[in-house]
Amino acid sequence: MEWEERDLTEYLEYIPCSSLSYQDWINVGMALKHEGYPCNIWEAWSRQDSRFREGECQKKWQTFNGSAEPVTAGTIVQMAKDYGYDPARNDELLDWDDEIGVDKYDIAWVEPEEVEEAEDLNPYDQIVSYLNALFEPDENVSIVMKSFKDEDGKFKPSGRGSTFNVKALLKDLTKHKTDVCAALGDYDPQAGAWVRFNPMDGKGVKNDNVTAYKYALVESDEVEIPMQNALIREMKLPVAALVNSGGKSLHAIVKIDAPTHDIYRKRIEKLYAVCDRYGLKVDRQNKNASRLSRLPGIKRGDKWQHLVDYTDGFDTFEEWEEWISSEMDDLPDPEDIFADDLMSLSPEVISGILRQGHKMSVTGPSKAGKSFLLMELAISLASGGKWLGFDCMKGKTLYVNLEIDRASCQHRFFSICKSLDIEPKSLSGQLDVWNMRGRSTPMDKLLPSLIRRCTKASYKAVIIDPIYKTLTGDENSASEMAKFCNEFDKFCNKSGASLIYSHHHSKGAQSGKNAMDRSSGSGVFARDPDAIVDLIEISTKMSDGLVIETPEGSTAWRVESTLREFKALPPFEVVFDYPIHKVWEGLEEAKEAYGESIRDRRAAGNATQTKNKERRDNELLVYIGKYRDLNGEYPKVSEVADYFKKKGRKGFSETVLKDKANPASSYYVECLSIEKGRLIYTPEDF
Repeated sequence: MEWEERDLTEYLEYIPCSSLSYQDWINVGMALKHEGYPCNIWEAWSRQDSRFREGECQKKWQTFNGSAEPVTAGTIVQMAKDYGYDPARNDELLDWDDEIGVDKYDIAWVEPEEVEEAEDLNPYDQIVSYLNALFEPDENVSIVMKSFKDEDGKFKPSGRGSTFNVKALLKDLTKHKTDVCAALGDYDPQAGAWVRFNPMDGKGVKNDNVTAYKYALVESDEVEIPMQNALIREMKLPVAALVNSGGKSLHAIVKIDAPTHDIYRKRIEKLYAVCDRYGLKVDRQNKNASRLSRLPGIKRGDKWQHLVDYTDGFDTFEEWEEWISSEMDDLPDPEDIFADDLMSLSPEVISGILRQGHKMSVTGPSKAGKSFLLMELAISLASGGKWLGFDCMKGKTLYVNLEIDRASCQHRFFSICKSLDIEPKSLSGQLDVWNMRGRSTPMDKLLPSLIRRCTKASYKAVIIDPIYKTLTGDENSASEMAKFCNEFDKFCNKSGASLIYSHHHSKGAQSGKNAMDRSSGSGVFARDPDAIVDLIEISTKMSDGLVIETPEGSTAWRVESTLREFKALPPFEVVFDYPIHKVWEGLEEAKEAYGESIRDRRAAGNATQTKNKERRDNELLVYIGKYRDLNGEYPKVSEVADYFKKKGRKGFSETVLKDKANPASSYYVECLSIEKGRLIYTPEDF
């Protein structure tokens, strides 16, 4: 079986515990126990989730007593595949925080750096330099000098070795400068010798005997030593000691300095993931804190195990981690777009409005029937029909229902199908509904599950209704909403599907605003989508008494759009005649009357706004002039604000006053400035 070729714990590295349901989490534990793994493996993996509770894994583990149909390793393997594990690349396991499926770096651009072999060296100097670089005087170091040959003829360390107090060992080595074996013991020059690079307690040589999680070993023999040397330096690893093993690899003893074993494990996974992506495929058996490395100053065959000069890296793991995060941003390289032929554009999911893999929002006030409109769209996409008169590309569609119960949702879809004269059964296999009412999840948590389902089902479009149910942060904060909207891009990039969602209008009158400015919250919502389809209600009774005839109980709506990929659509009208929206061919003169009404109101509003601004500026300048005449100096900004506040006049706060004196502001009044906290107005004729 596939999983038998490798440790199941490596598959767990692909499965984010925080994204699983309770039952999936239980299944992982049952599978591990069935395959003979200890509970601490399940527990260590479960700690990645904020829901983790001490003792819960052990408690559940005791209840896994087997069954006629046990949960096996295949469950874990399938989960790993669902989250991006690719059998063709099964040696490329990344860290919890890494993006799955990103290709490794191309090492062709890295110039190999030769490592000079040591022909004659002083063993004492090498060993003392190594010990001083890695250990404190009061710590213990474990060294293995004895060896044996395995059945393949390879030399391996024999036994647990000896544990030395570093201070005492350094003293003994100094005493025997010309014969380090007198202090360390004899060794086989064909085999070399080993050292544990983390301090030990002297009671054993397991991970439990490590007293401080200071270092990790980076070793790889997949590429030649000159390339290993170049890549280690290219990554600027925080190396405490770089040792030529006397064999096929360099041993980089990397500073980790983790306060706990759990943090040590996470940092090593991060470290190894970065090495893998740079092309330095590391030996993952070295991730144990009690692992042995090669001791410098020791002969191994016809070569020396020796220190290699290294001054290229960062001083601490934290500094390196911050740097490498900025280096490995996965951003595309700049490209010469004129060197190749024109690329093919993504197909149009909604003709003239939206392309596949792009984003669209449908906005409108309450009672506009936005959910019905999106359900109509889902049906049109699944069937390849028309939506508001626009052709839709047929493709499998997912409707994410966050607002109404399952039964009501199904009845709505059937009702809409009936009104559109579509047989509901014909959409089976083409339109799926994900009922999530009562299980609304923030977008950053929902995203992995959504991507996984999209990838498995090959959806061409996903409709989320309504989007506010997945909001994270303050919808009026531009920075927080920018982060939120970035999740949309991640979804589209990873799934290849179009994302369509509904959003509500802000409070207050909307008729005088552009379509893109009507959405509630930060303007980010208006600028992020590739297409906005907006509905605003039309009064069926015009100012001249003309009444527009619409079906009884229906409402009339004007549809306006803001499009990034296509030419803007001329506004048009629809009637929401429950349960569907119909394009309305209302009286031409009524449309014109409505249009004139809007233009007139906008013009009047702009004129009033301009007049009010001029009046406020006049009041301000008159006050400054009078104050200066009376006091022989200009007023302080705070004094001006207080004066107008006492008079009950709005629009003169300190913030607004500073804007008026700022050329970059739309409030700016020419010749107005601020000097030492005072408002200065100095036109030539003042």
